[in-house]
Amino acid sequence: MTELPPYWLRDNCPCAECRDPRNGQKLFRIDELPEGLTVAASTEAGGHLEVLWSDGHRSRYEPGWLDEADAGDGRTEEGKRLWAAGDFARGIPEAQWEAYLADPAERAAVLAAVRRSGFAVLRGVPAVEGQVLRVAESFGYVRVTNYGELFDVRVEPDPNNLAFTSVAIAPHTDNPYRDPVPTLQLLHCLENSATGGDSGLVDGFKAAAVLRAESPADFETLSRTPVPFVFRDRRTELRADRPLIDVDPLGRIREVRFNNRSIGTLRGSDDQVSAFYAAYRRFAAITLRPELRLTFRLGPGDCLIFDNTRLLHARTAFRQDGHRHLQGCYADLDSLSSTLAVLHRRAAALDGIAGLFAGEGAGEYLGEEVTMAEHMLQAAAAAEAAGAPDHLVAAALLHDVGHFFDEHGQGALHGRDLMRGQDSRHSDSGADRLARWFGPEVTEPVRLHVAAKRYLCAVEPGYRERLSAASEYTLTVQGGPMDGREAKEFAELPGAVDAVALRRWDEQAKVAGAPVPGFDHYRTLLASLMR
Repeated sequence: MTELPPYWLRDNCPCAECRDPRNGQKLFRIDELPEGLTVAASTEAGGHLEVLWSDGHRSRYEPGWLDEADAGDGRTEEGKRLWAAGDFARGIPEAQWEAYLADPAERAAVLAAVRRSGFAVLRGVPAVEGQVLRVAESFGYVRVTNYGELFDVRVEPDPNNLAFTSVAIAPHTDNPYRDPVPTLQLLHCLENSATGGDSGLVDGFKAAAVLRAESPADFETLSRTPVPFVFRDRRTELRADRPLIDVDPLGRIREVRFNNRSIGTLRGSDDQVSAFYAAYRRFAAITLRPELRLTFRLGPGDCLIFDNTRLLHARTAFRQDGHRHLQGCYADLDSLSSTLAVLHRRAAALDGIAGLFAGEGAGEYLGEEVTMAEHMLQAAAAAEAAGAPDHLVAAALLHDVGHFFDEHGQGALHGRDLMRGQDSRHSDSGADRLARWFGPEVTEPVRLHVAAKRYLCAVEPGYRERLSAASEYTLTVQGGPMDGREAKEFAELPGAVDAVALRRWDEQAKVAGAPVPGFDHYRTLLASLMR
């Protein structure tokens, strides 16, 4: 502890006084911390690091937090899969559109491929105009440019870009004359019956790495020389001065801009210009090496998503003996990365919940003839059979997770305190735990399901007599039937109707050996509801 920089450690305090629990944003300025801040005392318990600071503040850090590796923002060559064409001999990253939409794991795999390899292809995307926008919206937002919200890639009578002709297009990145450049491009094939017109991709990071290995001086020149990229037509005038190869402060390749059609006039000394053109020509020759170019044909319904700051895309010439029509749009990597991170976060949360069902959930359930996991799965199956909406099926499935945690979210209780006559308030602790991932449509029926039992026992004749012996016992521990005022107030609460429905399934879900779906049956449903 004494070796850790105190301001760094305090700046990363995760408590609710220091960070907004909803978004993690800090609630203080660094200059507000006192001069001479020191650690007054520290302890480790249960893997947590607890720190008392010299100004009296207390911090509590999660187990393993100090040892976490920093993966960075994922935008540099580090962590990428740099590739040549032969690396995809067994096939390119691809998925069916319907599976991508329906399965969060499939969607995560596609987005991860774009992040790691720079591209992926979705098959079976409806070949209708404008559908490329729906693809972009499935993970982020469309970037509008002077080409519009979307653009048609086909032969135009008066083209303002060579892409809108039938000539071959050499490997390039798009829009290098913008800063920031659109970081993602999507191309959706509507028709491709012409001879030729095959698509090609080159990993620009790989080409830059080859240049660095073969000619470090040329790599250095291209990473340090600002190049004027220019585009103009009757309505547009754009310019950005950026290097062909951009590196981060640690020297790692972060971006490639390569478009011979858009390079303006480079000014400088004779030596500088000569050095640049020697390096530029060498790099251009590398991008044209056949072993680096992956060639494939897009058919109707195929949508290519690729990283425009990394991959150079190309096209062979085509004859106008048929029709070739693609629609494209731009988007940005930050939204794709955000969606991917949320999918991974949700998957980790679902894995954790699944672990509860397989682990602690295998324990006894308050003296009933079913385990806790069997009870919750039976409640979910009853809700599903009743045609309940997804949020209520989820609430039924998760309604008793509070039995696994105390009020601080630590430890597994298995309801033992409740059966010893102490109300563990598991409905509240469960709802609070679930609020990390779900909205009130799921958490409030969970929070109110105990109160719903007390309510039903007060207002519905014969309900109490149908309770199991264990449920009758816990009713007394939890406060017994409501009085008239409590019942009236409960009935007016948001979520009370759902909580009453959940309570009925709760009481049904105690049948030993009843065949019901397992937890995995509900993963997609839960993922669709997670925040």
